[in-house]
Amino acid sequence: MASPLRDHHRPAMPVSARAVDFPAGNIRPLHHHTTAQLIYAVDGVMVVSTHAGQRVVAPTQGFWMPALTDHTIRMVTPVSMRTLYIQADAVAGLPERCHTVAIPALLRHLILSAMAVTGDYGPDSRDGRLMGLILDELRFSPVLPVHLPLPADPRARTICEAIRAEPESKRTLSSWAEAIGVDVKTIQRVFAQQTGLTFGQWRQQARLLIALERLAAGERIVDVALSLGYDSPSAFAAVFKKRLGVVPSAYFRGKA
Repeated sequence: MASPLRDHHRPAMPVSARAVDFPAGNIRPLHHHTTAQLIYAVDGVMVVSTHAGQRVVAPTQGFWMPALTDHTIRMVTPVSMRTLYIQADAVAGLPERCHTVAIPALLRHLILSAMAVTGDYGPDSRDGRLMGLILDELRFSPVLPVHLPLPADPRARTICEAIRAEPESKRTLSSWAEAIGVDVKTIQRVFAQQTGLTFGQWRQQARLLIALERLAAGERIVDVALSLGYDSPSAFAAVFKKRLGVVPSAYFRGKA
């Protein structure tokens, strides 16, 4: 694997903002930043990958990354990306791990307003207070369950990559364990310890994130449901709503 690139955007202020638009299919190669980062798309859907897993990020969400987190970003659709770069000493209490967070209306408008701040600012200036309010809001943004954790164990990774390539497969963990020559209880333990999920839960989460990508690309709900191995669209919708709180048709309408 190629070494990650260091982004040349090195902000001098505690919080700075940057607006960039990308076409569908664009991939930002493996890189990292010297500051923490909140990635937010006003429009469009992204897949953000780190060593720990993948996240599908919708327009109602943002992705938080601590400084020096190696990551790639793939644009599922055209993306209007709005990014905040946050110095480590800007404020205490910000997350120390990667998270997908909800972006409520207030935080959305604050982020958009921050895009107009291009120069230096003092802490008691209008721009300084704007950035301070953004930091306050970020500390209380709900963490969302749209993460697909990846195990470090190469045997479990082999299974995970196969599931992502053929998410409709109903192959059991026992069958996988036999194929790779390992005891099924060993693989069960690896999934539990390294992902926090059972094998069944991991496969369901993998299907859910693949579904989000396909729905974002405009595929019909019925086609997505059946292509992922669900018996019916209603069965898929029930799992989707239980996990994400809304039915599939509402997710990308700003209601998630």
